[in-house]
Amino acid sequence: MNTYVVWTYLFYVVISVALTLWVAQTLHKNGRIFLVDAFLGNEAIADSVNHLLVVGFYLINIGYVTLALRYGEKPTNLQEAIEFLSTKVGLVLVVLGAMHFFNLYIFSTSRRRAKEHGKPPVIA
Repeated sequence: MNTYVVWTYLFYVVISVALTLWVAQTLHKNGRIFLVDAFLGNEAIADSVNHLLVVGFYLINIGYVTLALRYGEKPTNLQEAIEFLSTKVGLVLVVLGAMHFFNLYIFSTSRRRAKEHGKPPVIA
């Protein structure tokens, strides 16, 4: 077995899961204030939605990391291993960023509608 593949996979999974955990914790902590405002001060609902978002975030991102593991040309030397790792981690970062902006868009829209009507946003 090619040791470059094994070590690269290991680094990829560790780095990607660590980034996912860090981003999720940051969004959970800083998103609470935004959600409380979006739900017109209802902290219980805001906290519940915040927790559910984090769980979904973990499931989607860690699922993506594990599914994407097998794709791409396997490295046979150190240069290829670094390029492979860079590409894989870069894609994970793009997915994390896209999910972040999608969540911001959804909650900005919900918040705006709630403020216009004076009611908490409806979660589908």
